[in-house]
This record gives sequence, structure tokens and C-alpha cells, in this order.
Amino acid sequence: MNKITIVGAGRVGESTAQFLAAKNLCREIVLLDIHEGAAKGAALDIQEVAPIFEYDTRLIGSVDHALMVDSEIIIITAGLPRKPGMSRSDVLSSNIPIIDGIMNGAMKYAPDAILLFVTNPVDVITYHAHISTGWPRHRIFGQAGVLDSSRMASFIAMETGFSNMDINTMVLGGHGDTMVPMLRYCTIAGIPVEKFISEDRLEAIVERTRNGGAEILALRQNSSAYDAPAASVAEMVDSIVHNRNRILPTVCLLEGEYGHEDIAIGVPAMLGQNGIVDIIELDMNTAEQTMFDHSASLVRKDLALLKSM
Repeated sequence: MNKITIVGAGRVGESTAQFLAAKNLCREIVLLDIHEGAAKGAALDIQEVAPIFEYDTRLIGSVDHALMVDSEIIIITAGLPRKPGMSRSDVLSSNIPIIDGIMNGAMKYAPDAILLFVTNPVDVITYHAHISTGWPRHRIFGQAGVLDSSRMASFIAMETGFSNMDINTMVLGGHGDTMVPMLRYCTIAGIPVEKFISEDRLEAIVERTRNGGAEILALRQNSSAYDAPAASVAEMVDSIVHNRNRILPTVCLLEGEYGHEDIAIGVPAMLGQNGIVDIIELDMNTAEQTMFDHSASLVRKDLALLKSM
């Protein structure tokens, strides 16, 4: 891929740029931010790592949205971060105007780009971008489930002592507190996870996963998580750039899948060179569908708030 733009040169944006460059996923990365020094400083810092990590990616930092031009992917991490005690929904009213400005730039300078959202609340922001641009849903989606699934897999590895590489998890629904852990699809070397972990310990892991971001925020105080979200974005971008058609939990616009429409929420999606290739509908039992419907109802509350603005 020739060019990827990352809007937001804060910690998530900077880490994302570093992971993408280190994986040699594109020839050029543009870091945009409202603070020119932050964007240029982050770009230069990552550029100076290139001889050590052996990549040829060129990085540019700027405030100028015109540098989005010809971007094949635009990753949006910009927005007001959460502070301790805040929910993801609490930052909605502050982040919508920021997203609107970014969308104006994207429509003007990169009308054929794929948009990948990280900004919270990611479900609502993804939906808003779809409405704002009118672009097809295969080019507009969000990162959440990859992060939640990675957190859950990490906690399972910590609990069992098994290799992280053998653990596969699937988390759907809204990001964070309303996530839907698909335990029937969670395995260790292909073996159902229930074989190794008791029901009460699994529930504790699920609860810790739901609060994974808040746990890091409470520990750091001055910053929410950034390395794990950035790595999750890089995994999605890798599937797109290399047309791997990987199935990854992705915030998608639904058109009847899982019994829902006119909503963006986390579901398994196949990601390839044009974005979303297909949405995979898993067979859900009654309990799973109930959890998913509840998660969707809470996302719809934020959508109602968005529509009232």
C-alpha cells in the first residue's frame, strides 16, 4: 500500500504509526493533529527508528488535512480521551465535532479511502461517519472487538499458563462494558476453553475484559490504553493491505445481520483489500442473542443521543 493517514498524533495514533511502519505495511504514513509540533515530533521520532527496525516507510507530521490526498486508508484516533470515572459515552458530545471536521477533509481529499475508527464511542462514531459521508459500509468500520478479544485471550493465558499463540477468543457487541463474549467459540489449541477454566473463573475473566480499558486508565491516571488498541488496528490493517481475508471482530454497519439494522456494532467480518468483504453470522443460542440484543439496545441509546444533538 502506498499511503495511510492517521488522524490524531496522541498516544494511540503514535503507537499505531510505529506498528504500521515496523510491519512495512505502506510506503508513506501521514500523522495529522491539531498540534503541529506533536504530529511532526511523533513522525520524526518514528522515522529515526527506521534504520534499527529496518523499514523504509516515510513519515510526515502536519496539521494540513490536504495531506490526506490519495490515502488508501484513513485511521481516526483523534478525540477527547476518557478520564478516570468517565464512560466511553461521556465523550460523545465532545468528539462528534472533531469527527465532523475530519470527515470533511476525508470527503474532499480522499473520497475513495477506507475509514477505520478508533475514537470513542466507536460504535456511534462509526455510524455517524456512515451517515455523514454516505459511503458504502464496506469502507467504514471500527476497531473494538480485536482489542477486547486480545485482552480476553491475554487474561486466559495468565490464568492457565498456556501460550498466548494457542488461544483464540471472539468478543462481539458494543465496546467495553456491553461486550458479548462468545465463550463457545473460545478455544485453546482448538479445545473449548471450558475444558481448562472453571465457570466462575471464566466469568471473572469476562468481567475483567469488560473493564480492561478502565483498569489501565485507573492505574495510569493520566492515560488510557494505547499500545493494545494500536496493535489491534495494525492487525486489521495487515489483513487489508495483504488481502488476507481474515475474520476479525469489527464494528460494522448492520443491514439485518443478527436481527439488527441501522446500527454499528461489533460482529465477525472478513477483511480484505477493499475493506469489509463479508459479515459472518454466527449461530447464537438464546443466551448469546439476548446478550447481543442488550448490547445493541445500549448502543441505540447513544445513537438516540447523537440524533438529538
